[in-house]
Amino acid sequence: MTRAPTTTHNTPHRKAPAAVTPWHLRAARRRLQQGGILAYPTEAVYGLGCDPLNAAAVLRLLELKQRSVDAGLILIAADFVQLERFVQPLSSALRRRVLASWPGPVTWLLPARPEVPAWLRGAHATLAVRVTAHAGSRALCRAFGGALISTSANPRGRPPARTALQVRRYFGDALAILPGPLGTGARPSEIRDAVTGETLRKG
Repeated sequence: MTRAPTTTHNTPHRKAPAAVTPWHLRAARRRLQQGGILAYPTEAVYGLGCDPLNAAAVLRLLELKQRSVDAGLILIAADFVQLERFVQPLSSALRRRVLASWPGPVTWLLPARPEVPAWLRGAHATLAVRVTAHAGSRALCRAFGGALISTSANPRGRPPARTALQVRRYFGDALAILPGPLGTGARPSEIRDAVTGETLRKG
């Protein structure tokens, strides 16, 4: 009896994404510290990130996305400590509710500190923040030493990139790409307003 082949011309083998290494993380940290923009895998799609306090980098990122500065941006972090400099102190009840959802794919709109720049919060008094459960994104935030911008890697009106190749097709060589697999999420993170309790986007 002959054994059937394990692959055919109709089912090409797909190479798994390379794992992120300490070398990749050091290179990414240097790029971010120098004002560069980085694409990186998150829970469900590739994100675009940069140093949130570097105005020139943020404005370049918004230009790549064709996104208005008034819309505001999401910050991700490895833990809540990395976000505390950006948001107002939370009541005990609200803190428990927010932290119970983290690390995880839930983005909260929290009252922003007065000094948070307009290029982050847009035309809002709140700031969108998340402690991510994605291992690669958490490692990136730890390597950088703080929170990072996280907005889906796509120009306005195009679907979010789910592969490094799609990121490159959208943006060419305008940014670096951190390797690694996406998480298991099917959609971008859920967004909840901590003040009103409203769910603005379902995950």
